Amino acid sequence: MLTAIVGINWGDEGKGRMVDLLSQRFDIVCRYQGGNNAGHTVVNERGRFILNLLPSGILRDETVNVMGPGMVVDAEHLYHEVERLREGGIDITPKHLKISDRATICMPYHKLLDGLEEDRLAGKKFGSTRRGIAPVYADKYMKKTLRFGDLLHPELLADKMADLVEWKNLTVAGGYRYEPIKADEMVAWLENFAMPFRDYITDATDYLNEAAKEGKDILFEAQLGALRDVDFGIYPFTSSSNNIAAYAPIGAGVPNLKLDECIGIIKAYSSCVGEGPFTCELFGPEGDALREAGGEYGAATGRPRRVGGFDVVASRYGALVQGATCLALTKLDVLSYLERIPVCVAYEINGRRVEKFPMGYDLTVAKPVYEYFEGWGSDISDARHFEDLPENAQKYVRYIESAVGVPVRYVSVGAEREQYIEMEL
Repeated sequence: MLTAIVGINWGDEGKGRMVDLLSQRFDIVCRYQGGNNAGHTVVNERGRFILNLLPSGILRDETVNVMGPGMVVDAEHLYHEVERLREGGIDITPKHLKISDRATICMPYHKLLDGLEEDRLAGKKFGSTRRGIAPVYADKYMKKTLRFGDLLHPELLADKMADLVEWKNLTVAGGYRYEPIKADEMVAWLENFAMPFRDYITDATDYLNEAAKEGKDILFEAQLGALRDVDFGIYPFTSSSNNIAAYAPIGAGVPNLKLDECIGIIKAYSSCVGEGPFTCELFGPEGDALREAGGEYGAATGRPRRVGGFDVVASRYGALVQGATCLALTKLDVLSYLERIPVCVAYEINGRRVEKFPMGYDLTVAKPVYEYFEGWGSDISDARHFEDLPENAQKYVRYIESAVGVPVRYVSVGAEREQYIEMEL
């Protein structure tokens, strides 16, 4: 079984929690795109863990985790992330973690350039995490990056880095008028943070193809959500990679394989980190209360997330471009405090009611059309069957299922591993 778990909205839907839960059913979990510009928060019997680069299956000893060629990896961040997990009792070895030899290394100067550009944009900034993602993907497509496979030939690194730094300083020093990058410092950085992972480097294409031939179950894990995809999201306020499920086999290194299933993760309300249009956004006391109830602060940055009611328009579009075959609805328990639950059922654009997700200018002027559903006003964290939920909670789940047009298979009623309901489809 080849399954992708992907976000339906702007990210932060609870993918890490669901991957951690479902990984027990898979032999391999593979991250196929992105870097450390977003985080997955996982809570289990070992504690609370924030994962930025590592696949969420890393918390299960029996699961093999692969970082695919579609990823951009800040080796320094990875080094410290691994150290934190080891301190938390998680054993990480080359048997447990494999890094594609084609995965791109995100260098310190990529982070530097990210910050310099955000500062230059000032009031027109994109809301970047300043972790170098856009610059390193730009360099990847300029064919001017190092990949993990380059670490297997350390005798060539100094010359390669000298060429890259000479080129990069045309922008850093010549364009931004910033202090030039030093090639020897970049080589030392690689020695300190990238070289310790030499034993983890793998031909992911060969490894995953052999695993598929052996009938092993593989889970492909995305970062962020459909609305942050560089082609299909709220461009230019997107990530710099493709996080849609169709890219999963490519970013994992096995473009010849086809997905059997796509599980779309969708939150019972909406949240968004960063800049860009967010039509369903709630403000004032209503928004503040929802943010606090859901603990909506970025796992990677700690930034307060913008919040809103469930967005039918955005969610229907996200499920479409992801090709979701079923949904996992997370954080339903967060809404238990509400007497009336806000749902954005349509947009208004220049006086017109719109039910299809717009792009460009139309999205920037769209206004939410809200309807309210009756709440249930009780704790649902102990529910383990759909029938255990209050009637109004059941109606809310069924409404989302109908409005999005995809069946709900899982309902999360808490952060712990066992706090979920599996529906019959």
